[in-house]
Amino acid sequence: MNALGLIQIGLILLCTTTISSLQCNHLPLQQRKVIKNSLQLLDKMGKKFPRQCLREKMSFRFPEQVLKPRQKEIVKVAIEEIFQHIFYIFSKNLTLAAWDGTALEQFQNGLYQQIEQLEACVIKKQTHYFQSKEVNRLKLKKYFQKIDCFLKDKQHNLCSWEISRAEMRRCLQLIDKVIRKL
Repeated sequence: MNALGLIQIGLILLCTTTISSLQCNHLPLQQRKVIKNSLQLLDKMGKKFPRQCLREKMSFRFPEQVLKPRQKEIVKVAIEEIFQHIFYIFSKNLTLAAWDGTALEQFQNGLYQQIEQLEACVIKKQTHYFQSKEVNRLKLKKYFQKIDCFLKDKQHNLCSWEISRAEMRRCLQLIDKVIRKL
């Protein structure tokens, strides 16, 4: 390869790195937009909460402490983890949910894009915060396993999905509140 080719490759890598770091600098603003859009899509996916599901309501107790550490990087890792869990839950056994398929697909796509952006921004710094990250990961895993088990126990019926949708709305609102403080 000639010198001109190497210079071009170097410039492309430099530009890519610069653009990537700019995206990470604007991540909180991007996340707020995605969360706002996700909340609208959650509303659009289904109708009002069905009255017949009120007696089945369940408290899953979101581990809010995972969003309160002092290091912003740990919060970003926790948010990424939350998005991954939400994406997982909303990617299976949705046949009885009776939601708007287009809104659901847009919701899933938005989550996936946000996961990709967060991974790109925090991947290099994750090892530095290993212990705290693992404690948070276990708390989040336990929380989302409760939701997953609830859905399975209720055989993914309409009410279990509506209750889960309401819980995911609450999660996204908590994340939005934290991002505003970052």
